[in-house]
Amino acid sequence: MRPVPPSFFQKRTLDMAKRLLGQILVKETEEGIAAGRIVETEAYQGPDDQAAHSFGYRRTKRTEIMFGKPGYAYIYEMHTHALVNVVCEQEGLPQAVLIRAVEPVVGIDLMYERRGNKKKTELTSGPGKLTKALGINKSDYGRPLFEKPLYIAKGEKVDEILSGPRIGIDNSGEAKDYPWRFWEKDNPFVSKSRKSIKKLD
Repeated sequence: MRPVPPSFFQKRTLDMAKRLLGQILVKETEEGIAAGRIVETEAYQGPDDQAAHSFGYRRTKRTEIMFGKPGYAYIYEMHTHALVNVVCEQEGLPQAVLIRAVEPVVGIDLMYERRGNKKKTELTSGPGKLTKALGINKSDYGRPLFEKPLYIAKGEKVDEILSGPRIGIDNSGEAKDYPWRFWEKDNPFVSKSRKSIKKLD
């Protein structure tokens, strides 16, 4: 698998959240290669999105990478789990897409070693689960996602995309209802089943 070119990431944030579906998230480590097909994402539209870490152009050591060029990894920890995001938009406009779930395609035995004796559908069906399974951690913060060892590779188009509210952002005002979560219909690795707002063409 080869990384996509930097131009792949030159999309608006909502478009990128949908474009990432079906692509392959890859992490190469000394233990081996682990990769998963992206099946669920969430868009965070920065300054005007109360659920985003960069709401109101909040600029901290943690959010600094989001103010840079698109196509880089924004990694942060929540409840001891690392979460991986793709920086989007133009430089100076801090927005990103969270990768919420992937379907294992390479290195499944390695994923079991890292995650323990889980059902296959539980290996990577959540943003903290997938980073542990793939070996993604805080040291990957700021990596270009168009270069090894952490990168996006070209996958296959998703036939049907559904959208609905994002998960775990109940204290974000009206932003909690924005339909900015996108997932592949009927994929068993999607993190949480919720009624969709609409089907996307």
